Amino acid sequence: MKRLMQTTNDLTLAILRIGLGVVIFPHGAQKLLGWFGGSGPGGTIGFFQQTWGIPAIVTVLVIGAESLGALALIAGFMSRVAAAGIAMVMLGAVTLVHWRVGFFMNWGGQLSGEGFEFHILAIAMALALFIGGGGALSVDRLLAARGRQGVEAGR
Repeated sequence: MKRLMQTTNDLTLAILRIGLGVVIFPHGAQKLLGWFGGSGPGGTIGFFQQTWGIPAIVTVLVIGAESLGALALIAGFMSRVAAAGIAMVMLGAVTLVHWRVGFFMNWGGQLSGEGFEFHILAIAMALALFIGGGGALSVDRLLAARGRQGVEAGR
């Protein structure tokens, strides 16, 4: 647990963490809450099952990673776990949906869907956070510091 929370006071990691969380959260809110034109959990589970054959439990994990995981990233709580979950969701999205469309997003409306360039950026950000942790202004850093103080006080 100590290794999961350990991080530096790096502001760059905080910027990556908050940025990734802010971008991913609306996607999770579509699936969890039906916000931003989403269909909520029932609609998402049904769509994922019918369209890609994804079991309900996997869809629930996707919903959790994109909503609760994104909020955890914004707060910097369990940043490595949240980042790993988001990276896995993005990898799954590329593999199941976006790979066939190609690299580029559908900026001009000419493609049959969206490419995977966004996903590569999200995966790269998530991997940086998985390696470095939540950085400055994170709950992880606060908890790790309190843990160190508790160990030192017990000596």
